[in-house]
Amino acid sequence: MTAAGIVDISSLTARCASAEPRHDWSRAEIDALFALPFNDLIFLAQQVHRRHFAANEVQMSTLLSIKTGGCPEDCAYCPQSASFETGVKAEKLMGLEETLVAAREAKAAGASRFCMGAAWRSPKERDLDKVCAMIAEVKALGLETCATLGMLSPEQARRLGEAGLDYYNHNLDTSPEHYGAIITTRTYQDRLDTLGNVRAAGLKVCCGGIVGLGEKAEDRTGLLHSLATLPAHPDSVPINMLVQVEGTPLDGQAPLDGIDFVRTIAVARIVMPASMVRLSAGREQMSEELQALCFLAGANSIFLGDKLLTTKNPGQDRDATLMAKLGITAMPHTTVEVGSAEAAE
Repeated sequence: MTAAGIVDISSLTARCASAEPRHDWSRAEIDALFALPFNDLIFLAQQVHRRHFAANEVQMSTLLSIKTGGCPEDCAYCPQSASFETGVKAEKLMGLEETLVAAREAKAAGASRFCMGAAWRSPKERDLDKVCAMIAEVKALGLETCATLGMLSPEQARRLGEAGLDYYNHNLDTSPEHYGAIITTRTYQDRLDTLGNVRAAGLKVCCGGIVGLGEKAEDRTGLLHSLATLPAHPDSVPINMLVQVEGTPLDGQAPLDGIDFVRTIAVARIVMPASMVRLSAGREQMSEELQALCFLAGANSIFLGDKLLTTKNPGQDRDATLMAKLGITAMPHTTVEVGSAEAAE
């Protein structure tokens, strides 16, 4: 920054290309990255990416809804909210053996991480016991484990860690300023508190957001600023494109321009250089060319399978075809993620 508060672009880009992760990003700096000519932004993102990761490897995860529908939260994008008529029925928590069948299939398909999602505001104790059993058994299969169960208390986070949980997903969704237009039943601070509880329990953090929620460009800056200035960068940063579902308040929302989406991926890679940046929801609607640009911009993690919780995802055959075209291979199971707790020690 100059004395007048104007960003020196040459100094900023040089620092980004060579520096280690930092947590003092200003919004003005992130705005300046978004405003770079597209080719310059992608070139900078590639430089950063190659400093921290293999250029042509992508981490593969699988996401399973272990408890679908009936959620008391009113997230305007979510078909699982009890507030909206979307055709998604409330179901009971999935059984242990059914979960393990899905985990074995995921591993056979090439996934190295198995994520379990439940449509809860926060888990009840009786349900947490069952989820802990799932985590222990999935871990025994040789898979990394991840869960997204809503808000957690410090004790709940500790118990999940003791069961063998590796990652906990809890997204910020959007900027603090736009958040109230999307969710009213849970505050931004509630989300930050859960992330603090997860970190304190020694779990790795998976935290990102959704774009295409009707936000302004400054809200995408605000989301990435919130993530990049956390006490520790999330180990995984999912960037989701809104999947519009009939019956939700955001159905019919004007879709985000694809180039703006790629810019978001690129800036996420630059400001959180050692984090996995996951090209997450919305891939079903993306062309191969748009996905290729996202990988070029620094995305290096995806979800495998034909479903993400309740919405569609490209199937294994389509992903395999695309990866072969691009010369991208799956990150080995034994690879330690750069930027993770193990790599930092």
